[in-house]
Amino acid sequence: MKSIVTLFALFFLSVSALAEVSNAEKKALLEFNTAANGAQWINKWDITKPVSTWYGVSVVNDKVVGINLSDNNLTGFLTPHLCDLKNLQVLVLFKNKLEGELPIAIGQLKNLQVLDVSFNQISGRIPSDIAGAVALRELILFMNNFSGPIPDSIGALTHLEVVSLYNNRLTGQLPATIYSLKGLRILELNSNELEGSLTPEIANLTALQTLSLFDNRLNGSVPFEIEAMPNLTAMNISYNKFNGFVSKKMYTKDQMNMTMINEQGLAVNLAIKADSTSAIAEEE
Repeated sequence: MKSIVTLFALFFLSVSALAEVSNAEKKALLEFNTAANGAQWINKWDITKPVSTWYGVSVVNDKVVGINLSDNNLTGFLTPHLCDLKNLQVLVLFKNKLEGELPIAIGQLKNLQVLDVSFNQISGRIPSDIAGAVALRELILFMNNFSGPIPDSIGALTHLEVVSLYNNRLTGQLPATIYSLKGLRILELNSNELEGSLTPEIANLTALQTLSLFDNRLNGSVPFEIEAMPNLTAMNISYNKFNGFVSKKMYTKDQMNMTMINEQGLAVNLAIKADSTSAIAEEE
């Protein structure tokens, strides 16, 4: 009896060792490999071996749950077939040379928690369909060529903790829906072409620790509500066109002390009055 149990255990282990991801997931990975010029990667995939051995691919219970190919000389584009990786939780393609647009199909990845395609050459708009990736916690797209507005649908991603979109060519106003992201800790939108105002609703972001908006075209007054945000420890909203009223506390909290660009295109510092209860900022 003991020998039968032993044989059964060995058989089970051998079957487990041979277990492989589904044909659909393997096909999606192979299409991605082709679209991103896998033959030129620094760390290449040996497609004759199990998917679980492929560089940067994480497999759990025979399902592809992660891809991390940072700094691996990926070129080409992102294939829409990535949406066939239904169990994908992490997609990190930081610091490569990918071009083209972010596929609309990315919104079909219901389990995706981290999307990081930063430091590439991806262009076009951030698709509004990204709202379909309802589990998303980190949206990291900085240092690309994204253009157009930040989609209003971003407010549907209620689990977002990190939104890092700096150094792109984003335009338009901050969507009002972004103020509903109660768990947001990091908001980095600097070095874009954003316009419009910053509204008092920013105070709804009670978990926010980092606010980086510098080097845009934002205008109007700086909301006093920023001063009372409980967790905000890093802020830079300078090199915009803000004016009007600020307090000394807000002035010192900003990393560049509220240095703005005036109508003549000159950098100016906003002066504050000593009376913190009615601090009035003026251009020096």
